[in-house]
Amino acid sequence: MKAINYTTHGGPDVLTYADVADPEPGPADVVVAVEACGVNRLDIVQRNGWFTLPGFEFPHVAGMDVTGTVAEVGSAVTSVAVGDRVVVDPSLAGVADDSKLAGMGDLHGALGIVGATVAGGYAERCLAPATHVYRVPDHITVEQAATFPTTFLTAAHALFEVAGLSAGETVLIHAAGSGVSVAAIQLARAAGATVLATAGSQAKLDRAAELGVAHGCNNRTTDVAAWVREVTDGRGADVVFDHVGAALFEASVMSLAIGGRLVCCGNTSGDTAAIPSLGFLYHSDAKILGSGPYRPEEFGRVWNTFCEHGFPAIVDAEFALADAAGAHARLEAGDVFGKIVLKP
Repeated sequence: MKAINYTTHGGPDVLTYADVADPEPGPADVVVAVEACGVNRLDIVQRNGWFTLPGFEFPHVAGMDVTGTVAEVGSAVTSVAVGDRVVVDPSLAGVADDSKLAGMGDLHGALGIVGATVAGGYAERCLAPATHVYRVPDHITVEQAATFPTTFLTAAHALFEVAGLSAGETVLIHAAGSGVSVAAIQLARAAGATVLATAGSQAKLDRAAELGVAHGCNNRTTDVAAWVREVTDGRGADVVFDHVGAALFEASVMSLAIGGRLVCCGNTSGDTAAIPSLGFLYHSDAKILGSGPYRPEEFGRVWNTFCEHGFPAIVDAEFALADAAGAHARLEAGDVFGKIVLKP
């Protein structure tokens, strides 16, 4: 089969469109004929060598957001059949012992991830545990499904499992154009929260408003914390959803309401940040929370929510698999709203 892989760290030019061996299923596995695969920031970070997850090795085939049609099933598989349209849960926690991908389920250690530590969806075919594929209903397109796994699970876990966001609360979401923030906006709105958003351009804020953001501000030209106080009548945000990290961390802390929760699920702009005021933190009973990996049982719940609400496919651009380098270059350029999708 054809796949995009690389054998050394570097720029987009290290991505090679090549023939690789077809995956073969174990008894508890399926092989998915890939129809669409989302591109993620981690794909770029690992390609550059800035950071790699435990278990990463060369040659590497990226692609965590995999959707397509079941092409082969293992001898013990009864839950899905050849021809079923499916989306893949990339986390390898809770994998059956007779899967070729078993034994990598340490959530806070060497957690295996399809497309991050084992071969993923930048290919014509992808191996997955049968327990980790979910049927795609007829009203969901492959492009919609490819926007789902990493972004919606990251957002849902952080917002609801960790931060406990509930109806009637106000949430501040940074980097409104990113895939995970687009997911967070849609999930928060569906849960009955009021959404505030920041972004680096008015164009992205306008797009975010179309998704239901009540108020938006340019985080490059605005005092974000002061703006949050202004639009909430001095109260602040109950939850701040932040995967940007260092660049907006101080503003995030100072935007919190009494009892507010800052939930961190990324560090795109840097790994070191300062708490601007310990006095503010403890006097306001605020909390800073880390959001780690989601649990296996969460994927199906969030997928059902996604399908029931019919969230639109917010796709910034589509690229042919052979032009994965172009897809990476576009994501690195930063002027993206939603997900970039590769299609074999």
